[in-house]
Amino acid sequence: QYQLVESGGDSVQPGESLRLSCAPSGRRLGYFPIGWFRQAPGKGREAVSCISSTGDGKTYADSVKGRFTISRDDAKNTVYLQMDRLKPEDTGVYYCATACTILAAQDYAWGQGTQVTVSS
Repeated sequence: QYQLVESGGDSVQPGESLRLSCAPSGRRLGYFPIGWFRQAPGKGREAVSCISSTGDGKTYADSVKGRFTISRDDAKNTVYLQMDRLKPEDTGVYYCATACTILAAQDYAWGQGTQVTVSS
């Protein structure tokens, strides 16, 4: 099973930045689109951003558009999510998957995710 590992989460104050990383465990990134998802406390998982296999196509949820930037570095075998101007509502566990939507990821074996907490 293709497993991705998330890292980079932390506790920060509103307005600060974080960069999350997503890398496959023991394999190459391959020709997959990679999506970032998050789950806030007491809420369902939602799609945040996605990048195509070539890196040319990028999508963002309206709530993060203009603040988050997704990128991939195939040489480093990693997909990044740069999160700027963080807000308390960005708090949650962030996951990555080889899919761009919740529906497409319904059979994906989610990893442990990485916790992001935005609080003053």
